[in-house]
Amino acid sequence: MSRLLRFARDLGPLYLREVRYSLRIRAYLVMSIVQPILWLILFGQLFGAVGRLPEFEDATYLAFLTPGLAVMTASWSSAYAGMGVIRDLDRGIFDRLLATPVSRTALIGARGLHSATVVMLQALIILGTAFALGVRPPGGLEGVAAVLAAAALLGAAFGGASTGLALVVRKEETMLALTNFLVLPLLFLSSLLITRELMPEWMARMAAFNPVDWAVTFGRAGFRGQGWSAYGTELLLLALFAATCWILAGRSFARFRRRE
Repeated sequence: MSRLLRFARDLGPLYLREVRYSLRIRAYLVMSIVQPILWLILFGQLFGAVGRLPEFEDATYLAFLTPGLAVMTASWSSAYAGMGVIRDLDRGIFDRLLATPVSRTALIGARGLHSATVVMLQALIILGTAFALGVRPPGGLEGVAAVLAAAALLGAAFGGASTGLALVVRKEETMLALTNFLVLPLLFLSSLLITRELMPEWMARMAAFNPVDWAVTFGRAGFRGQGWSAYGTELLLLALFAATCWILAGRSFARFRRRE
């Protein structure tokens, strides 16, 4: 059987395994739903007055914030995807799977697909909550699709990076420390909460090289109805970043297998 057929055959069951495990953890399920809603309400109320500044193009700060929070949720959720890898390593599940003829590519790819699914669902929750609070995307369904695409791509990228990192460090404490150290600066060095025009000049320049800002910029442009083509560069960079993260995750997996 060709590698492609083995990958297609094994991807579904491995993906469903990740989904079933997530559904069994009730605290994770509840937090995945409640946390995005809390962030939208709290941040929207806290910084609501900022939206009246002339640098903001949106009708309200909540409308400005909605695509950014969808991306922020994607970053946080997928950045901890590697914790599942460490869980399987500690329980010996990874070794048992490697002893079977399961596709090695599907073993890693299922985790990326699961990360993308989770962040898209959370993005839909944020968009639905924003709609209930009176936000209407000028971009209509195309704008909603842009936010979902940005969240899914960034979620897949961070999920790949997290998976590769977990295969290298193999310890929960180290993984948690590195994740917080890497993700927080990326979030705050982006236009997630504030426009680039109001950021310090050095931060605005750094944001141009930040994948989180690429996702925020593209998602927000689509949400505003500016069209995907207007920010196609950000979409292309985001897709390349996601591909690079999974290539590196694959190499980490290959090194892990050689050491075992």
